[in-house]
Amino acid sequence: MSTFTPLPDAAHPGQAAATLPTPTLLLDAAPFERNLQRLQAAAQRHGVAVRPHAKAHKCPAVALAQVRAGAVGICVQKASEAWPFLEAGVRSVHVSNQLAGALQAGWLARWAREGRGVQLSVCVDDVRQVATLAEAAAREGLAGDQRLGVFVEIDIGQGRCGVPGADRDASAVRRLIDAIAAAPGLRWAGLQAYHGGVQHVRDAAERRASARAAADRAGSVVAALQAAGLSPAVVTGSGTGSVGFDLASGVYTEVQPGSYAFMDRDYADNEAGGDSGGAEDLRFEHALFLFSTVISTATPGQLVLDCGLKTLSAESGPPQPWPPRAGWGPVRLNDEHGVVALAADAAPPVLGEVVRLIPGHCDPTLNLHDRLVVLRDGRVVDLWPIAARGHSW
Repeated sequence: MSTFTPLPDAAHPGQAAATLPTPTLLLDAAPFERNLQRLQAAAQRHGVAVRPHAKAHKCPAVALAQVRAGAVGICVQKASEAWPFLEAGVRSVHVSNQLAGALQAGWLARWAREGRGVQLSVCVDDVRQVATLAEAAAREGLAGDQRLGVFVEIDIGQGRCGVPGADRDASAVRRLIDAIAAAPGLRWAGLQAYHGGVQHVRDAAERRASARAAADRAGSVVAALQAAGLSPAVVTGSGTGSVGFDLASGVYTEVQPGSYAFMDRDYADNEAGGDSGGAEDLRFEHALFLFSTVISTATPGQLVLDCGLKTLSAESGPPQPWPPRAGWGPVRLNDEHGVVALAADAAPPVLGEVVRLIPGHCDPTLNLHDRLVVLRDGRVVDLWPIAARGHSW
């Protein structure tokens, strides 16, 4: 028996947001739902499927909300990350990455056999990856609808994963397709064409041009395959920063944005784009916030918050108070503290005041928390476990 009174549950449905302990990660339900609806409506106008990237949130409840809004399934980035979503009832999961080895391939093949109608797919850019997947599929006896879907990833300018130079010579892509076709437990699912560098080009015109160049490279590969009698059923890619342009490109049949559901500060720094050439001017709303409390005003000209690097990531820059605060400098994050320099004309800080912050980068911030506290009209309506947190194998 414990000697000390255990901690109470930090949040419960019906609780007023003002009474929550801090720091706490919160999802504002109304703008979150509008973000899902806005993307889905735009994709429908262009006849393009939505497969949101769940690496952004690692939360099955978020994924199920996206599917209810019309998404065809989700993406994950690692094989282990797929498991909590499959357990929660997501029926179509694409691992938009190459696998590290036979262990992970075995997991996917086993889940495909156990799933009864579950669709699982993964990327390759090397024939040795195909062989590893084929061996795993053979061990599990995959056939028919159980077969693992395999996307050939092409490099469209990122310079990371994907078959390089395929827009000039698609022969390596064709060899991979042939290897997939030769494996009874695999099926060629299409092409993956993603350019992460485009997503954070701040200037809208430059981002539009970069997205167009990436789509043109992907379109060249599609055309070469079609000429060889190999028309891809799916061309998947895109992200939050380029999706407005990619929907209108005529190349992608499926898009993979993730951060759009939350809109972190980094994506909000992009200049809005669209309104020309059929591009969608998709303006998403901030829906993810960290509540933090002013815990010290002892040093003149600054305040200290109770959040730091253990609750917010900083690789994409600092969080931003919302609404913005006049005279506040950037939030400098230490392990457990956020220090804000104040201009001489800033309003005096209030000890104990709760501040709403927009995370700089939603993906790694969510991975620091066990759950999302969901608010509607200032009250807690649900608690959503971030069940894939730490699933990085």
